[in-house]
Amino acid sequence: MAGLLKRALRLRTALRCLCDYNMLSRSTATLSPVDFHSPFLTCSSEQVLASTRKLHAGADGSKVSPSAAPERLPFCRVTEEDLAFFRKILAGRTIVDPDLVEPSNVDWLKSVRGSSEVLLRPQTTEEVSQILSYCNSRNLAVNPQGGNTGLVGGSVPVYDEIILSTSLMNKILNFDSISGVLTCQAGCVLENLSFYLEERDYIMPLDLGAKGSCQIGGNVATNAGGLRLLRYGSLHGTVLGLELVLADGQVLDCLSTLRKDNTGYDLKQLFIGSEGTLGVITAVSILCPRKPKSVNVVFLGCETFEQLLKTFQLCKSMLGEILSAFEFLDSECMRLLNTHLKLPNPISDCPFYIVIETSGSDPTHDAQKLHNFLEEAMTSSLVSDGTVATEEAKIKALWSLRERVTEALTHDGFTYKYDISLPVERIYQLVTDMRKHLGNRAKSVVGYGHVGDGNLHLNVTSPSKDPALLAAIEPFVYEWTASCRGSISAEHGLGLKKRNYIYYSKQSQAVALMGNIKAMLDPKGILNPYKTLPDNLKQ
Repeated sequence: MAGLLKRALRLRTALRCLCDYNMLSRSTATLSPVDFHSPFLTCSSEQVLASTRKLHAGADGSKVSPSAAPERLPFCRVTEEDLAFFRKILAGRTIVDPDLVEPSNVDWLKSVRGSSEVLLRPQTTEEVSQILSYCNSRNLAVNPQGGNTGLVGGSVPVYDEIILSTSLMNKILNFDSISGVLTCQAGCVLENLSFYLEERDYIMPLDLGAKGSCQIGGNVATNAGGLRLLRYGSLHGTVLGLELVLADGQVLDCLSTLRKDNTGYDLKQLFIGSEGTLGVITAVSILCPRKPKSVNVVFLGCETFEQLLKTFQLCKSMLGEILSAFEFLDSECMRLLNTHLKLPNPISDCPFYIVIETSGSDPTHDAQKLHNFLEEAMTSSLVSDGTVATEEAKIKALWSLRERVTEALTHDGFTYKYDISLPVERIYQLVTDMRKHLGNRAKSVVGYGHVGDGNLHLNVTSPSKDPALLAAIEPFVYEWTASCRGSISAEHGLGLKKRNYIYYSKQSQAVALMGNIKAMLDPKGILNPYKTLPDNLKQ
C-alpha cells in the first residue's frame, strides 16, 4: 500500500513516513472535566440561584440569550430526610462531599455549571426505579448523567437538580456471537465495549472521539452519530431494544434482541435522542457488525471545497461497499492542531483535508479498489497531496487529526459550538458566510465534520465568553440553516443551549406534540428540566 500513492497519484511529496505520529492516540481525544472549587458552597439558596443565573446570562448584565438558563422551576429542595432515604438504598453511593460532586456539575466544555449538592450512583435498574419513584413523589428534579461528554449543556444540572449517574451500571449482560447482538447496562463506556467486542471479532457500530469517556446510555439518549454513521447508520437502526425507568419509577422493558418485531408502536424510538427528558435508560441491546479484516485510512488534501465534494462523489461510486467514513477539516483546524497540540501535518499545506476510511473482508480486493480510486482522483486533479495508512498505529495517528480538533479548540479560548445538518453542497458555505459576518470579532471560525451524512461542526472561538459575539452568531447561524431547510442539531441534541431554537427545525405542531408526550410521561417535569423543549411551550 505504501507504493500505492507513488504509482497511482504521483503526488508532490508522495507517501509520508508516519513514525513520528505513534504518540498520537484516538483515546486522547477526550478530556476529563476539571475539578472546580464551587463558589456556591457557602452561599444561601437565594445567592446560589442568583449566582447561577448570572453565570448563564453573562456577567455584564446584558440581555439574556435564548440559550441561557430560564428561571428555576418550583421543585422541592433536598432535605436531610431525603438524604436518609437515598443512603438507605444506596449505601456508600450517595455522594454529598462538595469536592466529589462538583465535577459532575460542570460540562465538558466548562460552559455550563450547576449547583447540585447530591450525586447518586445506582448499580441496578431497581435502584433507579426506587430513586425516581421517590423523587417524583417529593417533586425533586433529577439530572440523568452518563459520561458527561455532551456539548449542548444537556448532561449537567442547571440549578440544584439531583445528579443520577449511571457510571456504576457498567456490566455487559449478554453477547450473542451468532447474531452479533450485545446487551449491556447503560453505564458501559463505549471504548470498553469496543475492546470487549474486538476480542470476539466484532466492533461497535458507533465510534466517537469521546469514546474513552462517553457511555452507551448517554450515546443512545442523545442519538450520537459519530464516525461510522455513513457505513452502519444511526442508533435508530442499530439499537434493537432498551430498558428504561419512567419518571414515576415504572420500569419499561423493551429490551428486545430481535431485528424484526412489528408488533405495535416501536416505543424505544421515542427515547432514542430524548436526552433524558422522558426516561432514564438503564440497559441497551445493540446490533454489532463483524470486525473488518482489512482497514485502510487515506489522508488527502484539496485546493477547493468543490474538489472535495467531487472527491466524495468519486469515492462513493468507486469504493462503494467498503467505504466506512468520509470526514473533512479545513486549514484553520490544522492550524489549531499544530499550534495547541503540536500535531504535525503529514502532507503539504492545503485549504481542505479529507480522512477516508475503507473497511472490508478481502485485503487484496480492497487495496485494488482503493488503488483505482486514488489513480482516478489524481488523474482528475481532485487532490493535491496525500498519504495512506494500513498499520494500526498509523491509522490512529491519521484519525487523531480529525478527532482531536475538539480538544484543540478548547485551548484556543471560549468556544461556541454548532452542530448543523445541511445539504452536502452547502456545508462549507456556512463557514465562509460566518467568517464574513463576524469579521474580526471572532478569534477563529473553523469547519469540520462528516461529509458523508451532511453534518457540519461549526466552531467559533474568542478569548473569553463574549455576550456580544454570541448575539452576533445567534440567531444568524440558525436563520442561515433554516433557509437551507437544514437542522440546527445534527447529532449533539438540543440540551440547554439550543432548546429555544427548536422552531428553526421543527414545526410548531410537532413541538406541541413533543410537549404532550413529555407531559404524559413526566407530568411533574422532574426529568432533566430546562432541556430540549422550549421555555414557552404550553403543555
